[in-house]
Amino acid sequence: MKDEMKKKRRLFLVIWLSIIAVILIGIIILWPPGEKHESIKEVMLDGVLHEHNKINLFGLEVNPGLISAYTVTAMLLISAGLIRIFAIPKFTFVPGKFQTVIEKMVEFFADMASKNSHHRPKFVGAYIFSAGAYIFFSTIFELFGFQAVTTTGISIALPAPISDINAAIALGVMSYVVILGAGIICGGVKGGLSVLKDFSLPISMSFRLFGALLSGLLVTELVYYYVSLSFVLPVLVGVMFTLLHAAIQAYVLATLVSIFYGEAVEPRPKKKKKEVSE
Repeated sequence: MKDEMKKKRRLFLVIWLSIIAVILIGIIILWPPGEKHESIKEVMLDGVLHEHNKINLFGLEVNPGLISAYTVTAMLLISAGLIRIFAIPKFTFVPGKFQTVIEKMVEFFADMASKNSHHRPKFVGAYIFSAGAYIFFSTIFELFGFQAVTTTGISIALPAPISDINAAIALGVMSYVVILGAGIICGGVKGGLSVLKDFSLPISMSFRLFGALLSGLLVTELVYYYVSLSFVLPVLVGVMFTLLHAAIQAYVLATLVSIFYGEAVEPRPKKKKKEVSE
């Protein structure tokens, strides 16, 4: 057993040294970096504002992020339908690999909801599961590099939906509406007013999502422009940042929503009437 472990470690070390050697050889061969058709400033501005690369959607010029959002939403809905129709009826008492993955995901968000929202956790558990899944898969969507043609005839890779500030604001506002609705239903007018006090909540959630995706874009583009090995290293950096942002932002939003939802639906103690002494 020890000999096998040593062989595996040596093989692992050889593989990593080979990868490092290939990267170093690539840096030497490709120095200096090739010409860029756009400046780093133009790339950054277009990545944030989407003023130039528009896509024609039924006669309307829209941001590429909208096409990405429609695509991710359709993929998630179709996948959920297929899982519900074909996979869930075949679930057994002893779970297989796919069933285990699904159950672990559901249990993770259900436990988060029950811990942070002691009253009526089922609804918020379903919501944070949906929101977390959307954030995760919409973030890693850009890794697949699906192409689209702009109105100017340029082919571009579809970005992550939340890299558009409008998508981040929409998700933040929707989460706030869920919390506000829960406060009104469970606590009446007082419950709604207590939620309205946190008026900065949708702003903070929206810009947290947008800022995380934007930071990944900035780091990847900076590496692409200022590192000579621009065909390998940006891929590693982009994948690393994308996966980290996908997991972290899904977790952060789910945690925040479940906590504020728990505060909104928590029963408020009734004031005791003062006893009037005779």
